[in-house]
Amino acid sequence: MTSNPDSAEAAAAISGAGGLVAAGGRNALATSGWVNQGAPHSPFPPIEDYAFLSNCHTGALVAPDGSVDWLCVPRFDSPSIFGAVLDREAGMFRLGPYGINHSTARDYEPGTNVLLTTWRTQTGWVLVRDALSIGPATGPDIVTPHSRPPYDDDADHLFVRTVECLDGHVDVELICEPAFDYGRTPATWSFVDDDRHMADGSGAGMTVRLRSDMAMGIEGNRIRGRRRLKTGERVYCVLSWADQLATPGTYADAQACIDNTTSYWRNWLAGARIPDHRWRDALQRSAITVKGLTYMPTGATVAALTTSLPETPHGERNWDYRYTWMRDSSFTMQALHYLNLDWEADEFMQFVADIEPNHDGTLQIMYGIDGRRDLTEKTRDDLSGYRGARPVRVGNSAFDQRQNDVFGAVLDSVLLHTRRSQRMPRRLWPIVTSQADSAAKVWRNPDQGIWEARGDPQHYVSSKLMCWIAMDRASRLAEIRGHPDAKKRWADTAKEIHEDILAHGVRDDGVLRQHYDTDSLDASTLLAVLYNFLPPSDERMRNTVEAIAKHLTEDGFVLRYRTNETDDGLSGKEGSFLICSFWLVSALTATGEVARGIELMERLLKVGSSMNLYAEEFDTKTGRHLGNFPQAFSHLALIQAASRIILAERLAEVS
Repeated sequence: MTSNPDSAEAAAAISGAGGLVAAGGRNALATSGWVNQGAPHSPFPPIEDYAFLSNCHTGALVAPDGSVDWLCVPRFDSPSIFGAVLDREAGMFRLGPYGINHSTARDYEPGTNVLLTTWRTQTGWVLVRDALSIGPATGPDIVTPHSRPPYDDDADHLFVRTVECLDGHVDVELICEPAFDYGRTPATWSFVDDDRHMADGSGAGMTVRLRSDMAMGIEGNRIRGRRRLKTGERVYCVLSWADQLATPGTYADAQACIDNTTSYWRNWLAGARIPDHRWRDALQRSAITVKGLTYMPTGATVAALTTSLPETPHGERNWDYRYTWMRDSSFTMQALHYLNLDWEADEFMQFVADIEPNHDGTLQIMYGIDGRRDLTEKTRDDLSGYRGARPVRVGNSAFDQRQNDVFGAVLDSVLLHTRRSQRMPRRLWPIVTSQADSAAKVWRNPDQGIWEARGDPQHYVSSKLMCWIAMDRASRLAEIRGHPDAKKRWADTAKEIHEDILAHGVRDDGVLRQHYDTDSLDASTLLAVLYNFLPPSDERMRNTVEAIAKHLTEDGFVLRYRTNETDDGLSGKEGSFLICSFWLVSALTATGEVARGIELMERLLKVGSSMNLYAEEFDTKTGRHLGNFPQAFSHLALIQAASRIILAERLAEVS
């Protein structure tokens, strides 16, 4: 899969880059200090070099060489059929020019989740279009049934790829090599009705169908095709896991699938409120990414597309993020309502209303995208892991942790949604009462904190803060519902928590600490500013923001905490957390430091991938992204930070 360009092209590339071979996005060439020239070459592409595609049921990562290195079907949390991002032998699917692995240009069709890749070879130029297609719904979805109202458009359950020769002539190659169940079971291929243009690949109880207008041959566990295209000529291939394995039969049909997908995303984006601002492109891509991480059948959102992309290079901080975290609900509501995406916001709230609570009425910190509670974690020791980072995990043991922040996140999201819609659905009130009463019972107890530390429980300030939010928001919701007794009871508890945090959670220098038994810093205390725990002008808020900006950063980017000061049950250092850096932008803006907020925001936008995508972390030493990708939390925080600055700028214009 990794052949070199011809020597002339290689020499030109090296010369043009000033001797620095930068495989990353635009950030890699922005600062030469980020390129580790002594690092050995890895067959794994940098995380930030992947393109993200979605049909709002599942998603794919497409590598710079045109290989689909990650795809789970039929939905986000299904086992992968292409898993090369976790093991180079765990399945891949490539369509592109033969013998050339470095494209000339990659970008999205503007306003869509359709990928365009332009390739130059020694003999010509070709354009590849890739899409997880979405089109007009023709009936109930049999593959991934909906619990939400059906849409006019829905996933086709197809991966559609087309190639067009723009100039000269180019040899195009198709390789499809699924490995089912996270690479455990290589595909067994057979032609359908002896038609060398259509074949079924089966394994681990699943079958997919590949169809193309180029003739194909079976080579063991993979299928391959090759054709020389001349100017104006086109070919297509489609991988299907649709009902009855339906597939487009012609190039025109395949192109119609891509056209429908383009129309879907542009029509959807037309309903979003994207300000006319210099950061418009970043906001649009973040909006499309958050939508792309939404599971349309239930309204749930996944935290990220992937599992086990490492937070520490070659380390053990590798988690499965293909689930829905309740802590994300507040940020999800803020972003969706800011973007005027009220339908998606309501879908998510209905998902929250549907999920099954624990026996004591509390909600788990996370659920499956179908609402399931059991997310038992297993390791896949047969996989090498991304660049040797092991173990590879499927499932997430954090599902049964006690995290007291969940109550505040849920109730803040309910209040945001209620204010926006001017009504509270009757089915949400029981959630308000159960979560408020649960928070009132447990707020004094230690927990694992917002970062799901696997060390001993502590009295984390952010957890106390989120319990205060739970009681404060519940009191306001009780007032809206006309329940004065509940309003007073919950308001009294909110006051008690507020006083407790100020008594035990503030250092002598007026800075919020990580937990009651330490003076260490934690970026999660920035939430005190973002949730208006104290007025932005309060000196303790300003002191906290300044302390984090000065003492919890690397090269200006914010860490969650210092791993050598925090018992999180794991070894190794981690990179700066992008969401925390975006929180600092919001906090600086809220406390009147708008210019500093803008400066940090501009730096953060520059380290986004060439496709305007963000993982969970950023390694300031190498300029590489770390962690699962793309990360919803990072994009949600980007939207929030940008919206605060844009509002401040607009207010300054009229003052």
